[in-house]
Amino acid sequence: MTNSPCTITLNSPEETAEFAARLGAELRSGDILLLEGEIGSGKTHFARSLIQSLMIEPEDVPSPTFTLVQAYDTTAGEIWHCDLYRLSAVEEVEELGVTEAFETAICLIEWPDKLGPLTPDSAAKISFETDPNMTETRHLTLSWSAPKWPVKLRIPA
Repeated sequence: MTNSPCTITLNSPEETAEFAARLGAELRSGDILLLEGEIGSGKTHFARSLIQSLMIEPEDVPSPTFTLVQAYDTTAGEIWHCDLYRLSAVEEVEELGVTEAFETAICLIEWPDKLGPLTPDSAAKISFETDPNMTETRHLTLSWSAPKWPVKLRIPA
């Protein structure tokens, strides 16, 4: 990941949803977002907002906590929303087909530490942190190594 991460502050769930929609508009098959943060820090809200912003027909976007993977057909292509929290071994990631999806779909991965050595170098990482003084506020730290991300994330180089 890049040596100079960028941090942005989003002051409400609505601002988080707007950022997710803006970013979603830039994503294409093969783009991978690693979503890190404590339970309740906004990862699923962000993913849900991003997915819904790209749907042709609006539908419910449940958390994949129990299904592990939810796939959606969208205007930008297929999106895989993965929650790896309950996995205990890297082999389980491979069994889900996630590594194949890295090449063919947009992938939103919650609890990406479970990927271990399968973590793609081309991914962008978004770390979510709840502000201790304002429960609606989120601080997002964005980091990447692939040169495509500053444009997609709309970050000045």
